[in-house]
Amino acid sequence: MSTDAKTFYEQWSSRMSHAKSAAPEAAKGFGTLFQATMKDGALSVREKELVALGIGLAMRCDPCVYVHVQKAIHAGATRQQVIETAGVAVMMQGGPAYTYLPKLVEALDTLEALQST
Repeated sequence: MSTDAKTFYEQWSSRMSHAKSAAPEAAKGFGTLFQATMKDGALSVREKELVALGIGLAMRCDPCVYVHVQKAIHAGATRQQVIETAGVAVMMQGGPAYTYLPKLVEALDTLEALQST
């Protein structure tokens, strides 16, 4: 099964490594912000990843959707929690977020398939 999500997950690490080499200061700055923000606090990592996923859907950011679905699942979110997060994004942002639901489901299906191999 070849999908956009499968291709994304296969290529993301090498693409980001190349980008980090080309723009090390931007990568360092973003990395520091990400690490400081996305750790357990008043909100759990799982909750923060679901928030980030909802924003990524609303902003129609393919990499954001793929990365934060993966990170949310890794942080303990269930498939249903990811789907409900998408529902909230659609409710808040409307049709443009709705058109991204296939990407979200594709990401979930791809990650599940990768785990079973």
